[in-house]
Amino acid sequence: MAICTLCDKQDRKSHGTKPHEYLREQEERRIFGGAKKNGFTQQDYQCLQCRAKFTHSTDKNDFGWTLWQG
Repeated sequence: MAICTLCDKQDRKSHGTKPHEYLREQEERRIFGGAKKNGFTQQDYQCLQCRAKFTHSTDKNDFGWTLWQG
């Protein structure tokens, strides 16, 4: 699966960055609770240009942006 240039750059970004202009949210944001200030969220995105799918996570032990392949 070939991905667009914007998605290739997005895959290397960190937790605090925003999605590029063609990424759109998919489904509901998942909220994971934990000890005080240890909770995190995950949100799925899909690119309107190349149809690539990403998950954005705010968990400090996870990658900021994960490109799903398959």
